[in-house]
Amino acid sequence: MTYRLVALYKGSFANIQRNIWILSVATFINRSGSMVLLFTSLYLTKELHFTIADAGIILSFYGAGSVLGSYVGGWLTDRKNFFDVMLISLVSSGLILFLLLIVTTPFLISLVIFAYAFTADMFRPANAKAIAAYSGAVNRTRSVSLVRLAINLGFSIGPAIGGFIALYLGYKWLYVIDAFTSLGAAILLFFYLPKREDAPKMKESGILNDSSTSAYRDTLYLIFILGVTLYGICFLQLFASVPQYFNKECNFNEGTIGLLLGLNGLLVVIIEMPLIAFLEKKQKIFPFIIAGTLCLPISFLFLQFGKGWIISAVVYTLFITLSEIFAMPFMMNYSLSRSRKERQGQYSALYSISYGLANIAAPILGLGIASRYGFNSMFDFFMVLSLITAFGFIVLNKKSKSKN
Repeated sequence: MTYRLVALYKGSFANIQRNIWILSVATFINRSGSMVLLFTSLYLTKELHFTIADAGIILSFYGAGSVLGSYVGGWLTDRKNFFDVMLISLVSSGLILFLLLIVTTPFLISLVIFAYAFTADMFRPANAKAIAAYSGAVNRTRSVSLVRLAINLGFSIGPAIGGFIALYLGYKWLYVIDAFTSLGAAILLFFYLPKREDAPKMKESGILNDSSTSAYRDTLYLIFILGVTLYGICFLQLFASVPQYFNKECNFNEGTIGLLLGLNGLLVVIIEMPLIAFLEKKQKIFPFIIAGTLCLPISFLFLQFGKGWIISAVVYTLFITLSEIFAMPFMMNYSLSRSRKERQGQYSALYSISYGLANIAAPILGLGIASRYGFNSMFDFFMVLSLITAFGFIVLNKKSKSKN
């Protein structure tokens, strides 16, 4: 039995191209320092003494920057080399983070967070196109999962260490570390990732001038993007409101919160690749997205009735992780597989924009409801919203089948 599990885990990494591994290592370096969203909410309320509602509004600027950055990143990716877009994104976002060491007013912090998100999320469409360029239909979901594994391996290390750094050295050191990891990832890509693909020749192909191939005319895809946005609003409470709940209602310190967030990443690292390798053979997408979405209300239910116990926080983390594992790789696979090659930047940009919109709404809704009505009412709201989202994906799955 043990041998079969080891063989399954080892086999899940087979036949993945070298350049995907390079992307994954660079992503791991970058994400190991990505603590901006995780602890900024606590930094704003505990060190700068802003209200929870004010912190939610400030963090919403991350989502606004993400939306615009994703759009610009997608536009550039369809016209320029995706390598250059990724490099510019990593370097500029790393440098902008240093500004958070000196700004203290709500307006300037919001502006810096907006600029950081704008430059950082230009990376997403370019990275998605790189994954598509370096993978095929048979291993695309696993290639996506390998990059996600790198994200979550960094995510399991970063918050765990970051919580203790915030507790003993101060929050501002988190921004220094994050800045240097972004620059380190850029250096790795510059020296080891080849410049694979030039921008499409628009005059020869005419594809970018053909509006019929536009993602904005793909009705089913736009409905899918709406579903991803609603899913993201619910899932991103993991970063937007749940750390505040852990701190204010459960009396967990930064170290404990960091370990709980790190557990999410560690579970993804252990479970996702072999599970996706097994599920990928079934060549289905929406059943797994639906299953992942239905894990959301279960996770919130454990927080609502957990009475601040650490075991309820651990079970919440388990179910929110299962939601992520089932839903996100197949969501991204659907996005990459639906577009024509010359439109991958645009399709990927819309996919990234969905999470940008979720980043705007998640802190405003989550922290706004919690500050006015309490955390239990907030959990009720997101349980209902996630059930509505799951129903939407069920309807979309039926419509997709009828179109084929």
